[in-house]
Amino acid sequence: MQTQLTPVPPARGAIPYLIVKGAADAIGYYQRVFGAEVVAKLEAPGGSIVHCELKVGPASFMLTEEMPQFNSRSPATLGGSGSSVVLYFPVADTVFERAVAAGAKVGMPLADQFWGDRSGSIIDPFGHQWFISSRKEEPTHEELKQRFDQMLAQGGPGC
Repeated sequence: MQTQLTPVPPARGAIPYLIVKGAADAIGYYQRVFGAEVVAKLEAPGGSIVHCELKVGPASFMLTEEMPQFNSRSPATLGGSGSSVVLYFPVADTVFERAVAAGAKVGMPLADQFWGDRSGSIIDPFGHQWFISSRKEEPTHEELKQRFDQMLAQGGPGC
């Protein structure tokens, strides 16, 4: 029996922890663009965000203000991010467009991808890369491999 596919799959185990230069502004951005809900927030006496947990649908992520004294540096300081976060939404197009309108740069244009998602990436104004996705289908491993090989044969990006 086949289960019904939903555009937002259940959350999995890892929780990203972002380091942000301008954490308070980032929280506001994530609330406006992703519809993020603040679950918990701790502020230092001077108002700096020491810890914030946010939730987008079933997915959670955390963030903190950049703290060089603890070797916590943001993409703005490092010159880019070494990681990406994937978020699923019922309609990826709406969120992708909203992110770009709110100042994000397009990293990978939004399109139907060989792995079964409608997905594209943005770089937010704080330097973090996000894949904005909607699950469209759940290909088998064999289908995934065949689609990947076909993409490579057509001159698509390779490793």
